[in-house]
Amino acid sequence: MKKTKKKKTPTLNLALNVPKNTKELAQLIKRNEGPRLEFKKSTGELKEGLQTLCAFLNGKGGMVLLGVNRKGVIEGQQVSEQTIHEITAALNRFEPPAPVEIERIKIARGLEVIVLVAKENFDPVPYTFDGRAFERVGNTTRKMSQNRYESLLFQRAHAKRRWENELAEDVTLKELDHEEILRTREAAIEQRRISAGTSRNIGDILDRLGLRVKGVLTNAAQVLYGTNFLTHYPQCHLKMGRFRGTEITGEIIDNKQEHMNAFAMMREGMAFLDRTLPLGAKFPEGKIFREDRLAVPANALREVLLNAVMHRDYSNYMGHVAIVVFDNRVEIRSSGTLPKGVTVDQLSGPHLSELRNPFIANTFHRTGAVEIWGRGTNRVFAECKRYGIKPPTFEERQGYLIVTFWAQIGPKTKAPSGHQVGTKSALSQDQVKILELCHEEKTLLELINAIGRKDRTKFRDQFIKPLLEMELLERTIPDKPNSRLQKYRLTEKGRKILDE
Repeated sequence: MKKTKKKKTPTLNLALNVPKNTKELAQLIKRNEGPRLEFKKSTGELKEGLQTLCAFLNGKGGMVLLGVNRKGVIEGQQVSEQTIHEITAALNRFEPPAPVEIERIKIARGLEVIVLVAKENFDPVPYTFDGRAFERVGNTTRKMSQNRYESLLFQRAHAKRRWENELAEDVTLKELDHEEILRTREAAIEQRRISAGTSRNIGDILDRLGLRVKGVLTNAAQVLYGTNFLTHYPQCHLKMGRFRGTEITGEIIDNKQEHMNAFAMMREGMAFLDRTLPLGAKFPEGKIFREDRLAVPANALREVLLNAVMHRDYSNYMGHVAIVVFDNRVEIRSSGTLPKGVTVDQLSGPHLSELRNPFIANTFHRTGAVEIWGRGTNRVFAECKRYGIKPPTFEERQGYLIVTFWAQIGPKTKAPSGHQVGTKSALSQDQVKILELCHEEKTLLELINAIGRKDRTKFRDQFIKPLLEMELLERTIPDKPNSRLQKYRLTEKGRKILDE
């Protein structure tokens, strides 16, 4: 028997369609109130309706119809901008923020029915409204028991609910990059991380990677393989810029911004770095032929860019990944800060791997692009040391993690003091000033005030730590780095730099 192609309709799940017109609304009302459907006469009962919506969010999803009385009669109500504003404001009383959609259906006499849609959530939450959790039993909404609430909190603490495994909005298989999906399959087979007999069917591959739930694509699938982003996924955005000088206000030499999936970000990002960074030459020990190489090790750049793409906070719709190249450094920026409990200082040593987006990271792991053991930053430090450049600095700033590689990219420029900024040590003007101040022993606070900074941690990580690692500064109490009596002074090597 020939299969007929089903027409695509917005669904709450396979059993309950979201109505788009009066005919579909009437069909839905015939189901009567139940575990996933509630009628309210008007927004005069909005509070009770949102308590029920909270119960649906904590269950298998559901809909609240505003403008339908308890007997199932469509009455409708006048809906103004103020009405929608009141509903939107009330939705802000959910914790955590609830994935609720608002649909409006026009009926006779200029009246409308408002449909509040809570999609099925496959993860333990729980949601609360006005500080209380609710649950649905039959056609009754009641306050959730303390035991049930604490049980859901416990499950939530074990990290099941994440943006990446929420269901994608109206994304179909046709909208994904099938060639990229097949490339993932081939790479994973080559790495022996899936079996050679794995189906070439696109849906089957996504199921194998955990990127579909009950036949519905997840956000992770869209991030990894999407082709259309502007409507629902503006955060899938890569910014690339090359600026003359050492400040963002410098002349723009190269600039490209584009929305793309995660695999495309890796290709485009590395291609941008390859064409932007200058090539240098070195004669490796024991060899007679020179070796051309980028100013910053490509493997280290690739590792940091991978981390930026995989571990960023995709729930921030205004977020992005950025590659910014200056004359004296390369910055790779990604929205989101380090996981709770992980500090910038820990990244240079052994540390636990905590994945913000396990499905996205696991897909890259299957291709052989990355490990999942938390050794990536350690390899970056080792690669920079082998390469002969100083290690990158890590900084959290305004909701972004910024990794900076210090290297001479463009022509050297002179600071007002007459010292060259961006010498072999790639010193900024502020770092030169710090060295000059440390002819005499200075406390961290004295240096912060002299440079005009405010954040103690950022100042130490961005300025003092690199100077210590380059042995241009030293601590007066080296055995107690965090001593309240700690001061900093210039080393002999630092004096030579200043005397150049």
